Formats: sequence, structure tokens, C-alpha cells
Amino acid sequence: MSTDAPIPAAPHGTPGAPHIAVLGEARLEFDPEIARIGVTVSARGADRRSALDDLTRRNATVLELIKSYGDAVEKLETGAFSISPQLTRHGRAERVRAYQGSVHLTATLTDFTALGELTTRLADLELTRVDGPWWALRPDSPAHGQARRTAVLEAVQRAREYADALGGRLAALLELADQGAEGAVPYPRAGGGLRMAAYAGAESTESAPALDLEPERQTVHAQVTARFTMTPPTL
Repeated sequence: MSTDAPIPAAPHGTPGAPHIAVLGEARLEFDPEIARIGVTVSARGADRRSALDDLTRRNATVLELIKSYGDAVEKLETGAFSISPQLTRHGRAERVRAYQGSVHLTATLTDFTALGELTTRLADLELTRVDGPWWALRPDSPAHGQARRTAVLEAVQRAREYADALGGRLAALLELADQGAEGAVPYPRAGGGLRMAAYAGAESTESAPALDLEPERQTVHAQVTARFTMTPPTL
């Protein structure tokens, strides 16, 4: 048998080069960068055509109102659309009693001053429901990088303190593993947010006062594990 075969490195270090494994963590709060609201426009008619006509008209009114806020609205998207018959039973037969339609839209805003006014004006429209706002950071927000850097610094500081407690110092980094960074869930969040709905009836001649909305601070969490070698301890 050859005596020149390399000796595998010890996975947990050696007395001359001990290993230190630590966890670095950061949990920082930031002001939100965007807010999302969901808008559901509904219509109901005795026949399919009248329901579609009313839904098209109300949807156009909502789109025009949201777009009138210009750059305050970063994104406007149309989601689910539905039109369905509502049945009633006459004896053994089923007959169409009416048609119910709805369109769901999502608007993303960056101007929170305009958000309260827009939300109120939308909720004041006929058969229009507003959900939200849901506050969030952008996926590429610098806040995520700041949290990750803070977690790395925390890991290095913690490892240094352990090495110092043993009378040694850090020598080299062996491994740095990202355990994942996550922010607050932007949209939607069960049980959260505001819901307002306007029902059919005579339209008010006065505009409702704008809502005073306080942005919700966003928590960003980052976590890393790090392994270092250190100089021999003084025991």
C-alpha cells in the first residue's frame, strides 16, 4: 500500500487550526416603496348584453380615474374577468334570472399622498369594491442588500468574539452560506388591508374626504451561516 496518499482534511478543523461556525442575522425595518390596491368592478343585468354594457362602462370609468393620476401610478393591470348567469328554479326547470359580471384590477402606486384620495374616489363609484392597500418594497430594493450585508457583519463580529474568548483570532473564511432573505408579504395578506364597496343607487353630489393612510413599515430579514479557521487558542 502506498504511503504517499493524501490525508483527508478533518471536517471540524484540527488543534492547530480550529473551526468556528456561527450564524449571522439581521432584521431591519424600512419605509415601504410601493402600495397596491385591488379594485373589483361589478354589474348585474336582466340579460347578458345589459350586464356586459354596464360592466364595460364602469370598467372604463375606473381605468380613466386611475390613469388620471399619471406618474403616481406605477402599474395598472387587469386580472380576472367573469360573466355568469344567476339561475332560479321554477318547478323542475331552471331559468336564468339575471347575469352577474365582474372585472378585477390591480394598481401599484408610489405616491402615497395620492393613494388616499384615489382609494376614496374609487370606493365612491357605483358597484365598485376596493381592497388594500398592501405596502411593500420592490424586489430589487437596496434594503435587501443592506440586510444581507448587516447579517454578514454580524457573523464576522460573532466569530471574532468567540475567537477572542479563546485567546485566538480569526485566520480565514471557509464558507459563507445564505439562508435566504425575505421581506413582508406584499400582496395579498389574509385578514389585512382595508375593504370598501360602493353599491348601486343615486350618486353623491359631494366627494368623500380622502382617507388618511399611514404607510406600514416593512421588515426585511437576512440570515447567513459562516465557518472560519482561527489561530490556536490559549487554553
